[in-house]
Amino acid sequence: MYRNHSVGVVIPAYNEEGFVGDVIETVPAYVDRVYVIDDGSTDGTWDEIQTASDRVNGDEQTGASRHPDFDRRVVPIKHERNRGVGGAIKTGYQHAQNDRINVTAVMGGDGQMRPSSLSSFLDPIVEGRADYTKGNRLIETETRAGMPQFRKVGNYILSGLTKIASGYWGIGDPQNGYTAISLEALDTIEFDEMYEFYGYCNDILVKLNVHGLQVEDVPRKCNYADEESHIDYKTYIPRVSGMLLRNFVWRLREQYLRGSFHPAALCYTIGMTTGVIGTLLASVEAVTNGGRSRGVGNAIKTSVVGGIVFVLGTLFERKRHEALVTASDPESELAQETEADHPVVRGATDSAQPAEPTENGAEMPVTQDGQSESS
Repeated sequence: MYRNHSVGVVIPAYNEEGFVGDVIETVPAYVDRVYVIDDGSTDGTWDEIQTASDRVNGDEQTGASRHPDFDRRVVPIKHERNRGVGGAIKTGYQHAQNDRINVTAVMGGDGQMRPSSLSSFLDPIVEGRADYTKGNRLIETETRAGMPQFRKVGNYILSGLTKIASGYWGIGDPQNGYTAISLEALDTIEFDEMYEFYGYCNDILVKLNVHGLQVEDVPRKCNYADEESHIDYKTYIPRVSGMLLRNFVWRLREQYLRGSFHPAALCYTIGMTTGVIGTLLASVEAVTNGGRSRGVGNAIKTSVVGGIVFVLGTLFERKRHEALVTASDPESELAQETEADHPVVRGATDSAQPAEPTENGAEMPVTQDGQSESS
């Protein structure tokens, strides 16, 4: 339990042999339920999950932190085929919802997400400030420093597209998978229809906004090491962009056609229609007349007007939804992460010790001899 709230952690893993075991064993002791999903891995991930789960569950048999309603703390789950990280998280959410877990976090199986930061994602939900929290590595220069340049550029592009699609104009780093969600939010959104590819984190933001749920960005540092990314950017960006376009149209229909009228809907409709018509006319004129016709210029002007009207719609929406997004204080969150997060030290037995909880729910990693580490 964390501040009188039951807590679950979903750990999706695909070919994370050598990483996922450490993640399982360093989940903070106040977490009541850990759902580890092997998403059709082809290496030794499933064996590592079972070994680590048995070790943690064995320790918890007499542990005071074990939730009285659960017979085991770590729940290994295996997908027979690879469904994608969104599909693995969906499975974890379904189990957490069935267990009626108050707050469910997602922590990647590759070790990039520091367990010591978990309380920062739980606090806004426990305190009633947010329904969903997500990491943001782009808030401060310090948090952006560890991100590779190609990821940073792609992240900025997808951030802009996600802001338009979701209506959450105050968010950043939508690709960040370190998240937490309340049970009430899980009961509200249609997460069973969640996108199962890597764009799940963008997709869920659209679903949250349609229901007017509160989102809070939590500053976090990058933590890249020897893990291997499974994202193929040649297919990733086109697929996620297409998904965002479909979600954008769906959100407009749900919020503005089935809901109350708002000028943003009119601006979006006129802007997109005019822009598409202008672009098509310009293309036809260019092909037909070799680009020498006055019609090409007029068509381009039409497209520009459409773009201006569309931007006006985004301004209306930014004002409408600005209260739905907040951000944790960067200085306090990063200071907490710096002070609390120390790597787990491995000894001769090659097993990581779980973090020890303190009174306020934060944890202090320990070494093999049980002494807390110094920085």
